[in-house]
Amino acid sequence: MAEPIAALRTSPVAHLEERMRAAAVTGARGVTLTEWPFITMVNVRVDPASEAADRIEKALGAPLPPKCGLTSTSGPHTILWLGPDEWLVLSQADATAVVAEVREALAEDPGSVVDVSANRTTLELSGPAARDVLEKGCPLDLHPRAFEPGQALSTTVGPVAVLLWQVDDTPTYRLLPRSSFADYLARWLIDAMSEYHGPETP
Repeated sequence: MAEPIAALRTSPVAHLEERMRAAAVTGARGVTLTEWPFITMVNVRVDPASEAADRIEKALGAPLPPKCGLTSTSGPHTILWLGPDEWLVLSQADATAVVAEVREALAEDPGSVVDVSANRTTLELSGPAARDVLEKGCPLDLHPRAFEPGQALSTTVGPVAVLLWQVDDTPTYRLLPRSSFADYLARWLIDAMSEYHGPETP
């Protein structure tokens, strides 16, 4: 009997799993890198002032964030702002079910609901040194006064374009690169983490 297609999927950085595990640092300068593969991602475009937007918010149980940098979360769904009329829904729920639910809420109104789950993967960088690692190649001001849990912005890390979402104040960051750039980004982060294995330079 043939295996289900889902069982044959391979994440963009699965081949680096052991290297990411070996790169982990513990202690006061700790930092870890892991992949969250196959997260449901649905791109939604709709007029935020429309009744359709209201219906979509009710379907997802969370508001569509009204401005750049904001996110909202309810149950398995987190919604990231991408533009004035565009959002990315991240979900632990099945992609087919999420798309069907949001398309039903959009109904015949102008807009679009597209499953883009294969377009990106998710890398999670976490630990006391996580911000220091990112600051080696991210132009954003990541100091807590400027960037805090619940915020997500489009930026670059090294030469790679990503959506950068700070999840908590550990700090933990989730980076969403295009799948085709995920290998490069993971290797870049592994290299940037390497100095934290040694003692801090006075």
